[in-house]
Amino acid sequence: MHPIPSETRSPWWRAALAACALCGAGSAQALSVFTCEPEWAALVRQLAPAAEVRSATHARQDPHHIEARPSLIAMLRKADLAVCTGAELEAGWLPMLQQRAGNPRVQKGAPGLLFAAEQVALIDPRAPGSVFEGDVHAAGNPHAHLDPHRLLQVAAAVAARLEQVDPAGRDGYRARLAAFQSDWRARIAQWEQRAAPLRGMRVAAQHSTFAYLWRWLGIVQVADLEPKPGVPPTPGHLQKVLEGVRGTPPRALVVSAYQDPRGVEWLAQQLGSGVTLLQLPSTVTEEAPADTLAGLFDHLIERLLAARR
Repeated sequence: MHPIPSETRSPWWRAALAACALCGAGSAQALSVFTCEPEWAALVRQLAPAAEVRSATHARQDPHHIEARPSLIAMLRKADLAVCTGAELEAGWLPMLQQRAGNPRVQKGAPGLLFAAEQVALIDPRAPGSVFEGDVHAAGNPHAHLDPHRLLQVAAAVAARLEQVDPAGRDGYRARLAAFQSDWRARIAQWEQRAAPLRGMRVAAQHSTFAYLWRWLGIVQVADLEPKPGVPPTPGHLQKVLEGVRGTPPRALVVSAYQDPRGVEWLAQQLGSGVTLLQLPSTVTEEAPADTLAGLFDHLIERLLAARR
């Protein structure tokens, strides 16, 4: 069974967007949307295709650690709506951007600021820790966009917030949300069928970026390649991982596109040819095949299936 074409390549999806866009094009053209991560930019573009949408980060950046550059301040200063992850993912840089931008529309508590993590139930909440414990998120794992079911919940919240900040575009936002939901549910069913062989697959991964994806697909993470959350692998820690998994090696070692794979390459060499090193995008990329939300999930599943063979 072949994957449903990604949004930009599906004739039905293009037709639905074109028809629905007419409902709110007049108001959406002037809307400026700032997003903290590419996944939210991709989602907003589907719900408000005429809006000016910018992302503060790209797939090869760690969203925990971003410099509050003048260009980002300027983007946030003109924004009518800001969509970010929350759950402290951007705690090191978003408050500074908000302060310097001085835009009341996107301050805490304003309707123009939406945190995706507040729209879903998060996994793995932790007790607040010190800076010496790494990137610990007390509210829970913020990377919920890698669960397509939770992404549906965020899409509904984003569409409602678009209506709130741009009431004149209400009909268009509702029509595009309905089209997105119908298409996305069909994709989820096909992804789950396609990915069934991955259930029970064992992996070791750096950071908890893909934890929602693992839970959704039934993949088992048997080791964390980081000594602490957000701290790159050290030789000593990788040696401990090696000793722990040598008897029953995982099928794959997984790092994100923004992480340096060199330390993990050593571990892969020690474990032998039966273990695949995967450097996967954890968000929408600027280039194909993961340049749309659907393309991202298609790509992740295909790479994991290839590693399992």
